[in-house]
Amino acid sequence: MKVLITGGAGFVGSHVVEELLRRGHQVTSLDDMSNGNEEFINAVSDHPNHTFIHDTVLNDELVDELVDNHDCVFHLAAVLGVKNCVENPRKVIDGNIIGTRNIAASCMKWNKKLVFSSTSEVYGKNPNIPFSEDADRVLGATTVHRWSYATAKAIDEHLCLAYGKEGLRVTVLRYFNIYGPRSVATPYAGVIPRFIDAALSHETLRVFGNGLQTRCFTYVYDCVEATIAALSAAADGEVINIGTTEETAIKQLAETVLRLSNSTSSIEYVPYEEAYGPGYEDTPKRVPVTTKLQTILHHTPRVSLIDGLKETIAWHEQQQRNA
Repeated sequence: MKVLITGGAGFVGSHVVEELLRRGHQVTSLDDMSNGNEEFINAVSDHPNHTFIHDTVLNDELVDELVDNHDCVFHLAAVLGVKNCVENPRKVIDGNIIGTRNIAASCMKWNKKLVFSSTSEVYGKNPNIPFSEDADRVLGATTVHRWSYATAKAIDEHLCLAYGKEGLRVTVLRYFNIYGPRSVATPYAGVIPRFIDAALSHETLRVFGNGLQTRCFTYVYDCVEATIAALSAAADGEVINIGTTEETAIKQLAETVLRLSNSTSSIEYVPYEEAYGPGYEDTPKRVPVTTKLQTILHHTPRVSLIDGLKETIAWHEQQQRNA
């Protein structure tokens, strides 16, 4: 099978590329390298079944040509990060919505299956935990830019499902806090790589708020297996949560990273306003219902947080040695 992966040099995308190649497929990676990293695809750069294209999903003519020449598409390219939402809301909106429209329209035109990666952010601050896929979305005011990413990804979902109503074979996956090797610490990255890099450098781990907010962290290899399973016809037209149901408080996460990395770092609690500016809103809990993950994709996450953190810390240690 010939597979197109947008964001193929990114964190999740590069792992999906490697796994599909391992399974014997022909893979084309499309990435503008805004979030991607050449190092992530070095291992497959000379693979006979892999082609890398440095371009953007905003290039609609290229997208149309590529979709026509492939059997299916994993659309993993996105403008990510809470900090991006606060600082560059227009970049978040344009980068996500226009790219997804180009991909979905071409998949519809050429009758190709589309797997779209969305996010648990779309649930917003709904207090009704856990989140089922048909749960209400509860967001803050449009004047709070923190919600621009959730809004953009929700519109992406609407686009995909609208094309699905017209016949597109599409599956929407909502990722819950994916982590693992290749998730790097940047101003726009998730909490785990930030904590690990700080711990390994014996710098202070900055916990925003009181640290009692919880998340369900999902190891990247579990995410990859579920993502590829979404090619199944049984998943067509479905929105499916991808995540674990094990809650971890951010304070507990910081303490665990310190312990596993043998770090002498301390923990500092930082007000949200200092980190993101006035008016920032966070969600105290984010937990998925995983019934569809298990019954439609036939997947149950297997990697524990401790084991996943050990693997992730080892990868970050190697990166620091190579720097």
